Amino acid sequence: MTVCRGCCCGTDRKHPGVDHAGQVAALVDGVAGAGRVRVTDCLDACERSNVVVVGPSPAGRAAGARPVWLANVLHPETVDEVVEWVQAGGPGVDDPPGLLDLCAFTPSRRARAEAGEI
Repeated sequence: MTVCRGCCCGTDRKHPGVDHAGQVAALVDGVAGAGRVRVTDCLDACERSNVVVVGPSPAGRAAGARPVWLANVLHPETVDEVVEWVQAGGPGVDDPPGLLDLCAFTPSRRARAEAGEI
């Protein structure tokens, strides 16, 4: 999983009152054993902050899954759903829980290229 933090995502200036450091800690602790969390400075999808990209597990990739980009990961409930999904196998293995599928979006070609997907 890649968590965008830097330009807009993860800043009090854009999202005051959100515990940005706590979100990253919850993701790291929550996916331990099921995946890794990588923090990056900017994924160039600032209008959709906070952005999290969930990559498929080896089983998900074998099933043909691609990384899923999630927008507006701002609330503890959304973070919990991301963790739940990764623990269940993520893209290609299990459907996103709760309302998480409403957060999914297709980033621009440039953003995907900068994230190493193209």
